[in-house]
Amino acid sequence: MTQAETTSRARVAVLFCVVTAGIVGALIGVALTATAPVPGVAQVSEVVSVAIPIVRVLLDISAVATIGLALLSVLVGYDRPKLSEPIMRLARPASVAAALVWATTALVALILQTAEYRPGSSTLSMSDVGGYIADVGAGKALLIVAVLALLHAGLGILALKHGEKVPAEVRVGLGLFALLPLPVTGHASNWNYHDYTMISMELHVMSAVAWTGGLGAMAVLLVGNRTLLAHALPRFSKLATLCLILGAATGLFNGLIEITLNPSIGFWEGLFTTPYGQLVLLKLLCTGVIAGLGAYTRWKLMPRIIRHNRTALAAWATLELTVMGLAFGFAVVLTRAPVVPTT
Repeated sequence: MTQAETTSRARVAVLFCVVTAGIVGALIGVALTATAPVPGVAQVSEVVSVAIPIVRVLLDISAVATIGLALLSVLVGYDRPKLSEPIMRLARPASVAAALVWATTALVALILQTAEYRPGSSTLSMSDVGGYIADVGAGKALLIVAVLALLHAGLGILALKHGEKVPAEVRVGLGLFALLPLPVTGHASNWNYHDYTMISMELHVMSAVAWTGGLGAMAVLLVGNRTLLAHALPRFSKLATLCLILGAATGLFNGLIEITLNPSIGFWEGLFTTPYGQLVLLKLLCTGVIAGLGAYTRWKLMPRIIRHNRTALAAWATLELTVMGLAFGFAVVLTRAPVVPTT
């Protein structure tokens, strides 16, 4: 079996696991947050209600892939182009494709959320979409994300022609910047701590995407190159540790703030009996599992990888990424979940 065939199989397996886990997580969240119809009130189509979180998961995963593939160049370094350039020739077009999917899913989400905003309408027009963008912050955010993702694709096309003359740091920075508009349109809306929750939410999203993207890019493209992997994994390990601390702390902070400051329900009731609280607990469980898997990689596998020994990193990284995908699915629904008891 050739190295290209092995890499191709690994790419499909990792992507399939992450996407499947993300969709499963979103569907579990939808099931937890489902409510009975209210007589006399126009209801959103079930297709739209289910499609929105699924498309948002695909949006998040494409953002993860776009940023992770750009980050890969920073992790492998620029001092050994003969080793790194064959890898980057695969990463650059993949990054362009991921950015285009990112932009497309943002626009599809915009259309679906417009339909959700107008539950009584049987058809949608461009004026309806324009009205949603004008009236609702989430509409503006999705449009901005689509534009920035297209800009990222443009930079990626330049990188295809000029290589690392288009700095990877610029592409990573633009990708992280494109993450900022959407989080501020979800929860984190309690005005008593609004500024803090906004900052916390942005840090939470950026840390989760950088961590998942970096690990995913290495799992797909570097597992067959022991020299580059031995160089990149220790550098990524430092980033992953920072992202784990930031992600866990900010996620816990936002979840507890949202429940604690709800005057209509007690803390423990809000944590265990509301869809929001249950999704927070599921995300915390995922974070604990991910932390354990990351610790195993850091303390058990990385010393052997640094010595260029064969390891089962691909399998362990795929498992970790699958749990991450599940957490992304929960997170998508969490931003829309009510902090009220289920009935």
